[in-house]
Amino acid sequence: MTDLTRLASDKVVARFCPSPTGNPHVGMARTALFSWAFARHHGGDFVFRIEDTDASRDSEESYELLVDVMRWLGLDWDQGVEVGGPDGPYRQSERMDIYVEVTERLLDAGLAYKAYDTAEELEERRELARAEGRPSGYDGLHRDLTPEQQAAFEAEGRKPVIRFKMPVRDYAFNDLVRGEVKIPASDVQDFVIMRANGQPLYTLTNPTDDALMGITHVLRGEDLLSSTPRQIALYEAFAQIGVGSGRTPEFAHLPYVTGSGNKKLSKRDPESNLLGYRDQGFLPEGLLNYLALLGWSIAADRDVFTLAEMVQAFDISDVQPNPARFDIKKCEAINGDHVRMLSADDFLARIIPFFESAGLVGSPITDGEREVLAAASGLVQERIGLLTEAVPMLRFLFARDDFTIDEKDAAKNLTDDGLGVVRAAREALAGLSEWSTESIEAALRTALIEGLELKPRLAFGPVRVAVTGSRISPPLFESLELLGPELTLARLDSVLA
Repeated sequence: MTDLTRLASDKVVARFCPSPTGNPHVGMARTALFSWAFARHHGGDFVFRIEDTDASRDSEESYELLVDVMRWLGLDWDQGVEVGGPDGPYRQSERMDIYVEVTERLLDAGLAYKAYDTAEELEERRELARAEGRPSGYDGLHRDLTPEQQAAFEAEGRKPVIRFKMPVRDYAFNDLVRGEVKIPASDVQDFVIMRANGQPLYTLTNPTDDALMGITHVLRGEDLLSSTPRQIALYEAFAQIGVGSGRTPEFAHLPYVTGSGNKKLSKRDPESNLLGYRDQGFLPEGLLNYLALLGWSIAADRDVFTLAEMVQAFDISDVQPNPARFDIKKCEAINGDHVRMLSADDFLARIIPFFESAGLVGSPITDGEREVLAAASGLVQERIGLLTEAVPMLRFLFARDDFTIDEKDAAKNLTDDGLGVVRAAREALAGLSEWSTESIEAALRTALIEGLELKPRLAFGPVRVAVTGSRISPPLFESLELLGPELTLARLDSVLA
């Protein structure tokens, strides 16, 4: 028999244990963030394991996405997949022998039993219970079968599931978010821990791993609150059969994240797709800052903070139990604050991949292209909320034969009057002996505002559209300096032609 005991420790150990099904979503990231921050605040360990026992739904692609996203978010882990640790392996699909042995110990101790009910029999009894106003969970019919009864069922060819024998009592526990929670015995019936095909269920694998990995605190979604008595009962059973340290973790059930219409945000909702935020140009720091606000705040008058500041201030008792609504506009605003907090070099490094993927620069970017982008990046860093927004704003610097002008902006700005402005600008710029922001500004102001007596918006709008292709661009005079006299005059000539 394998030794499955472990010594209890005073160190805080929290975990994050997603299933590799589908794309990672924001609710998952919020749970990971709170668990990570809790562990880091208490100087404890953070465990990242994968619950992949459902072969019909789990995929290797999803597993790789989970690891990739956790690394992108910067939520490092002390034990788990890819990094290892003393309590591995950290994928449940590699721990099947452990679950089999735990199940056998529960059976031998009389804490679990074989149940031979067919699906039709179960449904028939559930319907009768509902009709009579009784709980429709398992009624315990096969709880105390004799060896002769078991043999008779097996002679019929029936394959049993393994059910855990719930103690018949009410359950009460202190939830670190919700306070005291009471769940009556009638709400918790005997439950399946092993399918008839020998596949263990989440109801067994999750608490088994928590016990064997020394998890002290379980932070998870509110939807799992009703299953907590089952886990508490299993931990008590584990203490009897020598699994784990005999310690029951403390629980904290985090509030729902809701979307439009105040409905719980599903992983199928577009605004829930975590990879979509990365592709849109959200910073992990900005996204995590906003996700932290979905149930917690660092101060009543403060919304923007770093991960380090969150770790220092995080107290699980400050998490609110009420549902938190995901507001994409506020998320973008907070991300913009984090964009502006980046150093110039960091901002440049973050936007380069988006220019490479757009095909505006080489992949990898050349030194010359990097130099141009470095000079231009400061013009947009204060003006964007998402990293991807830098691409259309600076596209004009890298476009050559494929330079185009937005049709709507052209229709509004390059009218007959607008072309007159462009012609005057072209004449003023062609006469410059020095090509600098200051000389460009002086020339255009003299020619357009003083010479044509135009207001700045009417004076510079047509020039901006002609040269950058859009009415929205970085500051005009700095943009023209970066573009250079040859390309600037060529684009003005193209419009006039």
